[in-house]
Amino acid sequence: MAHHTAKSDYSDLTERLNRFPQGAPPSELLNKILAMLFSEREARLVSLLPIRPFTAARAADIWKMGLSEALKILDQLSSRAILVDIDQDGTTQYVLPPPMAGFFEFSMMRMRKDIDQKCLSELFYEYLNVEEDFIKDLFCLGDTKLGRTFVHEPVLTNENASHVMDYERASEVIKTAEHMGISTCYCRHKMYHVGKACDNPMDICMTFNTSARSLIKYGHALRVDVVEGMDLLDQAYGSNLVQFGENVRQRVNFICNCCACCCEAMIAARRFAIYNPVHTSNFIPEINDAHCTGCGKCVTVCPVEAMTLVSAHDPKHPKQKKARLNNEICLGCGLCVRACPEGSLTLVPLDQRVITPLNSAHRSVVMAIERGTFQHLIFDNRVLFSHRALSAVLGVVLKLPPIKQILASQQVKSRYLETLISRL
Repeated sequence: MAHHTAKSDYSDLTERLNRFPQGAPPSELLNKILAMLFSEREARLVSLLPIRPFTAARAADIWKMGLSEALKILDQLSSRAILVDIDQDGTTQYVLPPPMAGFFEFSMMRMRKDIDQKCLSELFYEYLNVEEDFIKDLFCLGDTKLGRTFVHEPVLTNENASHVMDYERASEVIKTAEHMGISTCYCRHKMYHVGKACDNPMDICMTFNTSARSLIKYGHALRVDVVEGMDLLDQAYGSNLVQFGENVRQRVNFICNCCACCCEAMIAARRFAIYNPVHTSNFIPEINDAHCTGCGKCVTVCPVEAMTLVSAHDPKHPKQKKARLNNEICLGCGLCVRACPEGSLTLVPLDQRVITPLNSAHRSVVMAIERGTFQHLIFDNRVLFSHRALSAVLGVVLKLPPIKQILASQQVKSRYLETLISRL
């Protein structure tokens, strides 16, 4: 195998990561992070892998090595939560998740001694919270975002509960998941090591389905059942944590229980509010001015500073305040409704529903089209998609609105794709 310097190894890996719809902007900090998570040889090998799931035999072929040696490497990477292994119809497939939500978080979702988590946390903090390129690209590029807000179910009335679809309920994700794992919150764990953590529950990060199965298998998550999952959700509700989860309707892979001070999604929602970095729920708070006393509890609990206090303009009470909502940045989580002691806040449905992608394939295709990386989902520099995978991707494209089909066609510059689209 050709010799590479450390710099070129990690540069190649960075290039590989940036073929995802959500990538990782090159940075000296990123190189240091990758050097803590990957050996030079591992970085070189992973940079050669396909974007889509692959078998050990495929990896062995790409790496020009025997199957047993490839399996050993793949299982080692999976045991460290660098790769996720998936059992599909009796065959194990592997996939490299994106940095976020992916192996960045996985590295901090349990206490570990094989890496210096304090040093890694400091690097993460500098790369994600001081430098802004990564978080801005992750949360702000395109109209379709990585994650969405789940409505705060305890405040749903009988009337507005009828407007809530099952996929909008964190409780429904818990009840229907094939696997559920609980891990240490990456965000609060990272902030703990840089001296900025809050007192909110730490062991409350929820993963589901294929991601949970792999994380549980290697000890990065604790398997829990539905009853335990619902108890933890109630704990999150009681701590005024926002449920931020994967932006799909089917087979959600994660739900984070986010605080305003530590969690990347809430920080991004405040820092880049004009870009609407997090998809809202399908609700918005409505204020009854006649009942509002201006106590400010809604302002305190709001994780994205969408609530403020303004003058009530009452000549008899010149210091009286009233709550005001900035609809443009509100997540529709509903925490303010629960916090209001006067019952002056209620959740009402949005006039126009937020569209949530069907599954991760649908979301990835749309995100890739919007971010100009769609060609990477069909063609790889080192491997051409199987007909089955290509058909699945194109099947998603053909269901997109015409304008996004045109964008996809322009990116790929494929006559085959243009023909398929033109026949609709």
